[in-house]
Amino acid sequence: MSSYDFDLVFIGGGPGGYVAAIRASQLGLRVAVVEKDKVGGVCLNIGCIPSKALIDRASKFNALHELVAYGVKADLKAFDYGAVHSFSRKAAEKLSKGVEFLLKKNEVETISGTARLIGAHEISINLNAGGERRISSFAVVVATGSRPREVPGFEFDEKRVLSSTGVLMLKKLPRRLAILGAGAIGMEFAFIMNAFGVEVTVVEMLERILPMEDAAAAAVVGKAFERRGVKFLVGTKAFALDRGSTDGSPLVLSLGPAGSASPDTRLEADAVLVSIGRSPNTAGLGLEELGVRLDRSFVEVGDFYETSAFGLYAIGDIVKGEPQLAHVASAQGEIVAEHVASLLGKQAAGTDPRGSLGHRRVDLGLVPSAVYCEPQVAGFGSREEVLKASGVHFNSASFPFRGVGKAVAIDEAEGFVKILTDPATGAILSAFAVGPEATELIHELLLAKSAELLPQDIFSMIHAHPTLSEAVKEAALSVEGRAIHT
Repeated sequence: MSSYDFDLVFIGGGPGGYVAAIRASQLGLRVAVVEKDKVGGVCLNIGCIPSKALIDRASKFNALHELVAYGVKADLKAFDYGAVHSFSRKAAEKLSKGVEFLLKKNEVETISGTARLIGAHEISINLNAGGERRISSFAVVVATGSRPREVPGFEFDEKRVLSSTGVLMLKKLPRRLAILGAGAIGMEFAFIMNAFGVEVTVVEMLERILPMEDAAAAAVVGKAFERRGVKFLVGTKAFALDRGSTDGSPLVLSLGPAGSASPDTRLEADAVLVSIGRSPNTAGLGLEELGVRLDRSFVEVGDFYETSAFGLYAIGDIVKGEPQLAHVASAQGEIVAEHVASLLGKQAAGTDPRGSLGHRRVDLGLVPSAVYCEPQVAGFGSREEVLKASGVHFNSASFPFRGVGKAVAIDEAEGFVKILTDPATGAILSAFAVGPEATELIHELLLAKSAELLPQDIFSMIHAHPTLSEAVKEAALSVEGRAIHT
């Protein structure tokens, strides 16, 4: 084992790679991260972080209009979206430098370049500075992430046909924007663009927006967006795109019912955002040559995220069958780091030998989802329709934010907190929230679920008044038909 240059090498320095690299270093391993661009990955540089910065600015911009009711006058004619874009980039750059510092502090070597596996334990790196470097490692983790998925006929030019990366880089907004896909990314950008005055139309092939979230929660979001002027075309397929003869010509989308063979409607727009999912970055890594099993370019893994090649692991967006979420990648990476440390006999005292969080794999029932538009949406566990289809019996109890003093006081009383429980044991099965700070509030219920607490354990705890968290307490009371403020 000592003949290797490193104990553990990560190909990719995103939220999976860099978090796990730090954890591995904490456990006494010799660790390196190979990153071809900036550490922090898509999430930090061209995803989660800059988009949330834009959402925050959009919320503040919306608040200016609310202040008019109190006699405040604001001249928005000189508004410069370029300054908003600059703010989002500064946030990403600051955090990327922070990750660089953390890796250095934890004695993780960062190698700038593009990696290719030439063996399960050997990597060839085309260095960004020029030349090649070869390194060996007892274990290697592929954490190369994903990229926006392209659709034939709607290929990105990042000027008028945009990916999530391209829309983040806009310094000037289009007058009309069509968004293909009403998932988390599409809805977040619909909120941002609408807040800044863009005419937004969202096209979704399925029969409702936010199809992976709770149906009732999605309906609350849809009504709120429609009141702001966002248009939805659900159950609708985009067949083709006419880009026009010049850059000044409008884009024309040919649309029709999702089940039809041909379009029957035309939609004009000045730009199109295509947000229909992400494709794994697994090409060119040498995985196939090593016998790693792939399914539609996703990597098949077993316990501890090990691939079919011994000593080679995969985490993050490239893993088959697990959510493409930054926090999932981080948890997966920690499992690998602790597993490899145990194999090398460097396991920290008290560390669970099964891996991070006590699991060989991430427990998908304990993974929170979060959509950061307004109102926010969050949840964990199986949705009602999934439980019904599986024949699982459950009780559903919810409490509306309009019964929460803090929500009414800040004029954000849309939405609810919902808890699904086992009718036989009272155990929490799932929970969902839509409304103010839903993405923060969901974690109290997630902790209760992971600790095998019951709803009465939640409502018996005193919650400060007035707080939004009282919605969680009242939802727990609702499980037993004891809600006070409804």
